[in-house]
Amino acid sequence: MTPGPADPGADELPAVAPQLRELRRRSGLTLEAAAARARLSPAHLSRLETGRRQPSLPLLLGLARTYGTTVSELLGETPAVPDPIVRAGGPGAREADGWTYWRAGGSGRGMQALRVHVPHGRSQGELVRVHPGEEWLYVLGGRLRLHLGEAEYLLDPGDSAHFDSLTPHRIAAASAAGAELLFVHTLLQSSFAGMCLGGGAATTHP
Repeated sequence: MTPGPADPGADELPAVAPQLRELRRRSGLTLEAAAARARLSPAHLSRLETGRRQPSLPLLLGLARTYGTTVSELLGETPAVPDPIVRAGGPGAREADGWTYWRAGGSGRGMQALRVHVPHGRSQGELVRVHPGEEWLYVLGGRLRLHLGEAEYLLDPGDSAHFDSLTPHRIAAASAAGAELLFVHTLLQSSFAGMCLGGGAATTHP
């Protein structure tokens, strides 16, 4: 995969680089070992840790699984006292590679919930992901294209999907204005976390 231009939403994620570095050190992993677990090249992980590149949403999910933590902790959002309620107008929107998302569940949990806006025609729609756990999504607006294995589904507002994350999968907006969805996934740590496939074979992110 060829590195693209700097993410225009990079300034939205100032805490990612130091958090990634700290979580890796806390896990006792070398740069090479952590990169292997996350199915990244050491050079790409180094760029993420130094802030020269910002992770996309699939990469954030994969890195969170690699370190046995949550996307919220990666973003430095873990509150001092867990709060079971997420208020409207609470944690602000975050952007990664054009995808915008909002935390919709508590931090430090084994199950994470996000509200996500998937833009039309962005590169993440081409990433096929395979990882342990389960995923559930509910379309709030727009039309969503979901690939599960060899099958393709078009989901309209009110439609939902619940599937095993070991099934190769990818999602993309099928409507010009993008799609908005609720997204819930289980957090399981694994050496296969965040693996992305292309053309039926595993690929690494440079």
